[in-house]
Amino acid sequence: MSLHIVAIVGRPNVGKSTLFNRIFGSREAIVFDTPGVTRDRRYAEAEWAGKSFTMIDTGGFVPESDDIFEKAIREQANIAIEEADSIVFVVDALEGLTPLDREIAAILRRSNKPIHLVVNKIDSEQRENSTAEFYSLGLGEPIGIAALGGRQIGDFLDLITADIKKATRVKKEKRLRLAVIGKPNVGKSSLVNALIGKTRQVVTAIPGTTRDPIDTILEYQDEEIILVDTAGLRKRSKITESIEFYSTIRTLHAIERSDVAVILFDATQGVDKQDLQIVDATMERHRAAVIVVNKWDLVEKETNTARDYELAIERNLGLYDFLPVIFVSALTKQRITKVIDTAKEVHKQQSRRISTSALNKAMMAEIEKNPPKTSSSKEIKIKFATQIKTNPPMIAFFCNHPKLVQESYKRFLMNKLREHFGFIGVPLGVVFKEK
Repeated sequence: MSLHIVAIVGRPNVGKSTLFNRIFGSREAIVFDTPGVTRDRRYAEAEWAGKSFTMIDTGGFVPESDDIFEKAIREQANIAIEEADSIVFVVDALEGLTPLDREIAAILRRSNKPIHLVVNKIDSEQRENSTAEFYSLGLGEPIGIAALGGRQIGDFLDLITADIKKATRVKKEKRLRLAVIGKPNVGKSSLVNALIGKTRQVVTAIPGTTRDPIDTILEYQDEEIILVDTAGLRKRSKITESIEFYSTIRTLHAIERSDVAVILFDATQGVDKQDLQIVDATMERHRAAVIVVNKWDLVEKETNTARDYELAIERNLGLYDFLPVIFVSALTKQRITKVIDTAKEVHKQQSRRISTSALNKAMMAEIEKNPPKTSSSKEIKIKFATQIKTNPPMIAFFCNHPKLVQESYKRFLMNKLREHFGFIGVPLGVVFKEK
């Protein structure tokens, strides 16, 4: 995912979510003709003309309202503006320029971020004159679009991506980068501090990007390791919705910057939806991971054994049951060095390259015992396999009808790859190519 973030802001009911949906070709955000429907912040990744970016859809922005819900939306919109590299300010051509638009424009000007003023609901060339009154906002030339019908969306995307550089291959950092991630209050800072205190060999602190204030370098067994910490989120706001949104954005940045994600769970709370969303986000970005169950010292050992808890986590993880689970206490420093040791082993696993001969010897025998099935009359014959990349590992299986291979058989092969070659904590890629 690109670290370039574009935030969509504007007063309620101007078509922000409709624009978001149009760009991503889905109904990922709720669209309904009632102000305030977009309560949760929505974000997704996009690519246009070889340039990738992340877009955030925010709720209707009401600057001075005392309504509790509108306060929460305003807080989240402010967070989106703070996080964003550029801002899309959406106004409504049918309703014209409003005092609320002027208030929002004044706030956006103070952000000192690049702002693209978008006049929505310009559904024909004859309506282009409706953009003229919005020049008075002092935000440059308005862009007339119709989010619902898709008019001028290509020109709009050309404009907002003009300053984004095309993706280039970045030179890999030699030092191992561990992202310490998790929902608020699971003990991320406590774990980092415990590791630093345990090793007593902090070398320096490196300023990160504007969205990730500090990376900590520590020496562990004569090796420098970078800890990317996403702690301290509660200081930003007391509004729970905003905390969770801000936490998610920070987490995505940390995942992208890491070699291995250290995902913290709270032993006193069990596994909840937000924990699993963080695991999903990590796997979607093809990052290796270790699950660390913190606050294990607070769990009654007579009734909650580590194995029982581990089995409960495996049930919740489903397809991600290959992730190693470690039980620690940042407070007592119990088993905290095992976090580093396991993360190093997981990183080694994702860097492995299996020889073609070893791969075929193991996998062809499994395929012969359990050949792929298909609803078609054509028989699928897999000829051979080879590893085509590492970090994460990608295995290509060459066959006569790659498009007919079912998803269930792909999962079967992935499970067999893990049985034979390990890859603990590592997301595997399996592709089928025509021989």
